[in-house]
Amino acid sequence: MPDLSNLSPREKFLKIYADLPVGVRSEIIAFLPKVGPLTWNSAYVEISQNTPLSGEILKELDEMEII
Repeated sequence: MPDLSNLSPREKFLKIYADLPVGVRSEIIAFLPKVGPLTWNSAYVEISQNTPLSGEILKELDEMEII
């Protein structure tokens, strides 16, 4: 895996998402109490649109060391 340490959490997520097989993108990666289960696809929609929820998602994924 390439070195992603110099990227922001948003950039890391987008890079990882782009490299995922299409079938994996529908798998659940996190659960947020406000939203419920998140798949790679649902997280991508929020993060690519830079919504207010995207910060929460990125924080959770970073804490879980997914990104």
